[in-house]
Amino acid sequence: MPPAELEGDALVTGGGRGIGANIARELAAAGMDVVVTGRTRDQVEDVAQEIGGRALVGDVSKREDVERWADEVDDVVLLVSNAGISGPHDPLADPDEWWHTFEVNVFGVFLCNRAFAPKMVERGGGRIVNVASGAAYLPPRVGQATAYAASKAAVHRFSEVLAAQLAPQNVFVFSISPGLVKTAMTEAHFPDDAPWTRPECAPTLVRALASGEFDALAGRYLHAEHDPPEELRSRIGKIRDSDLNAIRLRRE
Repeated sequence: MPPAELEGDALVTGGGRGIGANIARELAAAGMDVVVTGRTRDQVEDVAQEIGGRALVGDVSKREDVERWADEVDDVVLLVSNAGISGPHDPLADPDEWWHTFEVNVFGVFLCNRAFAPKMVERGGGRIVNVASGAAYLPPRVGQATAYAASKAAVHRFSEVLAAQLAPQNVFVFSISPGLVKTAMTEAHFPDDAPWTRPECAPTLVRALASGEFDALAGRYLHAEHDPPEELRSRIGKIRDSDLNAIRLRRE
């Protein structure tokens, strides 16, 4: 099945580089008018110019910046909350550094969802993709960054609960893992022979979610590499019936 053609406005946070930039490119290629946001003016303006979109500078962890974006672009039908930081790699890091990871990765997602979801409800529908990580559910490893892993688990749980609240109002919320994509943020912390994910996987999945074909999986945790759209189509019923793709405590 060919990729879906899309229309309407999309806003991608952290869209000036890496995964966010590739998602912005894919959505623009699909026909959407894309707003690229980020803290670094040159980066977001370069991507916006490349794709014929619009650049907005700001910080997702600053309420005034996010609310300004929502005032300037009030007809977003797709929000991609991608902006995030890796945070300190000391498991018991400086408290301010540790908490700043949550300010960006969790509070930033909350602020963006809070700013744009009500507008989607008013217009009769929309979709939100919050970018989490496999660190949210994979077994821990020695030396793992506690702030990053905990923050991404929070992103997923927030997305799951919000999805249940908004689906009856025709707003569908997803959380995805883009996989281990080689970017400026990751390549310094993983070896060359790590199981890298192809950079096109996350943009392809976001484009598919934006189409509405997978709205029945709102709230599920989808992995860009392991849940490609061509395989996900045949698994929708099984995922829902067996409560798969979710973080659960299972006890005997």
